[in-house]
Amino acid sequence: PRCADTRRRSSRHCWTAPATGRRCCGRPRSRWGRTRQGRRSPRWSRRGSSGCAPPRRPRPPWPPRRTGTWPASTAASRPVKWPRPGYGWWRCPAPIRPGCTRPCGSPGSASRRTATRPPSPSSCARTTSTRPSKASAPRCAPRACPGCSPHGGRRPWVARCSGRTPGRAGPVCPRLRGHRRSEALLQRHLGLEGPAGRPAGQLPAGAAAAAQLAALETAKWLAGIRHAGQSAVHVLDTLRLTTDAHPVAALPQCPACGDHELVARQVCAPFVPVSRPKANQDSGGHRALTPQQMLDRYGHLVDPVTGVIRDISRARGCPDFVESYLSGQNLAMGAASLAGLRAGLRALSGGKGVTATDARTSALCEAVERYSGTRHGDEPVVVDSYAALGPAAVHPRECQLYSERQLSERDAWNATGSWLSHVPEPFADDRPTEWTPVWSMTENTQRLLPTSLLYFGQEPAADGLCADSNGNAAGSSPEDALLQGFLELVERDAVALWWYNRLRQPAVDLDSADDPYVDRVRTGCRRAGREVWALDLTSDFGIPVVAALSRRVGSFPEEIVFGFGAHFDPRIALRRALTEMGQLLPAVAPGRDGANYAINDPEAVRWWQTATVANQPYLAPDPSAAPTLAHGCFPSHTDLRDDVTAVTELVRERGMDLLVLNQTRPDLQLPVVKVVVPGMRHFWPRFADGRLFDVPVALGRLSEPTPYADLNVVPVFV
Repeated sequence: PRCADTRRRSSRHCWTAPATGRRCCGRPRSRWGRTRQGRRSPRWSRRGSSGCAPPRRPRPPWPPRRTGTWPASTAASRPVKWPRPGYGWWRCPAPIRPGCTRPCGSPGSASRRTATRPPSPSSCARTTSTRPSKASAPRCAPRACPGCSPHGGRRPWVARCSGRTPGRAGPVCPRLRGHRRSEALLQRHLGLEGPAGRPAGQLPAGAAAAAQLAALETAKWLAGIRHAGQSAVHVLDTLRLTTDAHPVAALPQCPACGDHELVARQVCAPFVPVSRPKANQDSGGHRALTPQQMLDRYGHLVDPVTGVIRDISRARGCPDFVESYLSGQNLAMGAASLAGLRAGLRALSGGKGVTATDARTSALCEAVERYSGTRHGDEPVVVDSYAALGPAAVHPRECQLYSERQLSERDAWNATGSWLSHVPEPFADDRPTEWTPVWSMTENTQRLLPTSLLYFGQEPAADGLCADSNGNAAGSSPEDALLQGFLELVERDAVALWWYNRLRQPAVDLDSADDPYVDRVRTGCRRAGREVWALDLTSDFGIPVVAALSRRVGSFPEEIVFGFGAHFDPRIALRRALTEMGQLLPAVAPGRDGANYAINDPEAVRWWQTATVANQPYLAPDPSAAPTLAHGCFPSHTDLRDDVTAVTELVRERGMDLLVLNQTRPDLQLPVVKVVVPGMRHFWPRFADGRLFDVPVALGRLSEPTPYADLNVVPVFV
């Protein structure tokens, strides 16, 4: 171009002023803003006539910060300038594109969204990425993370490095999003296109060091340097001058570099049990691996940045005879409102056991179970109405089991504000609904259940259905997970029969258990001024089910706590009930005044302050029945596959269907399933006709079904 006030010709003159269309006068400039003599020249020269000076606009302090682009073969735009911290903001002269670099959390990402214009999801993933050189090996194609910005537009970005082999380093966004449920709720309800801004809590030196390290690692990657640290997120602690590496695992189901249909094929595949000899028949159950082996194999899933679980820590206030550990938020509790979020933040996933290793393993498995049971967007669905699907579909009322009277009085039930007693709207058979395939173990065929009954979600489903954790289980193998999920169904079904009918059950003879752990719990509770007893709740399935209870003696309120357990071995069922009861003991620990419980659940607080054995006599053992160890007629096996076959026959004999959904996540590889048996009861108040009224009569515990008006209206709050 030719300058208006000079005869020089150069391809590197200052460009045309964008606002006026006039050319700027000045010396020829190089690409980096210097004259040919090596001296810096201003962006807009004032040497020419006054009419050629462009309009003023905000400028950075001198000298401006610059981040250069990569070589011409990979550059996608001009250099992008960023402000120094504390000097204010201005619009970038060029849009952010894959050829430009930007440190994570740098100005312009969230606190001032007008400063950047992110690329389209098809060209750049939730990452500040660089365009690789032509000599680079294939890498994971960038892709926006689904579900993070329901309003579209700008989205939060997370840095990612790629290795020589596709998928060596995967995006960390899904893991980080799982640790920031409160921010996601604010983003959704405030209608923000990006994450909610937060006050800057850093010094300029720390931000600059992080930016320089990020730029250095990017340059090394472009130069072909590969090392193990590139598959990790590094955290720089400027207070202690230390760095922590948080590994980033590959995502086999990544929609860009992996197999996006992997989860769908896994869900639709038949569930075929294989031989799994029992390696551990002590402690908490019959498993294919010991608790220590489980920790060694899956301990890498615990990480505060890139892990599924932030950490595993011992629960506060636990007595010395209780082993209880917490492992992050309980994703089974939705966060569609502020009240739900607060309840979910208080309700943590947890694990219990006879030993600390057992409890840590239990906490790890429960957290992974909740994570795997959350909908991620790659699950197979069929959208159609129940009426159009035919016999392959299972009606949701067969699983939820609300009575017609509850549905007609749903406003009164929901007015209590209890999420345990919530009654949804009646299901419309002609309304299009999302359905997910499940495998029928009894019929060896595929069935369909509403997706919203199978996966936890952040938003309430349009059909009014909501998933719960009943039947969800993780295990050392798929067979182990199936058995644990089925045992939970048996346990809660038996609890519902006892609790809502107020049945008097025989006591479990704790002396005959001959178990050091049982003696330890009884001694510890006695020192704390509490009494312990157990009830035999075994139902028509013949699998031992135990309820363990404890109350404060010699004072009011009695603060009754309870826990439940089911297993083929009655001694293990008793242990499970005692360990679950122990999880509630810190909430009613000595020294509390009855108004400051560790758990804020209204149902639990009301129960602890008012319930006594005198006004709830079904909590006490049946005086007419002799105490025995929990009985059962389930045969003993040495292989988990034989147990699966046996429980399948139990369900078939009772005219029910054993349905299994494989929820194992390919990137975790820890087996997780959801087991559903339509007709079996949840221990929440659901009063449809069926087992709740028929089984107590069939077992001889009642002479006739309990009238609806006489059912126990207090929900089980465990």
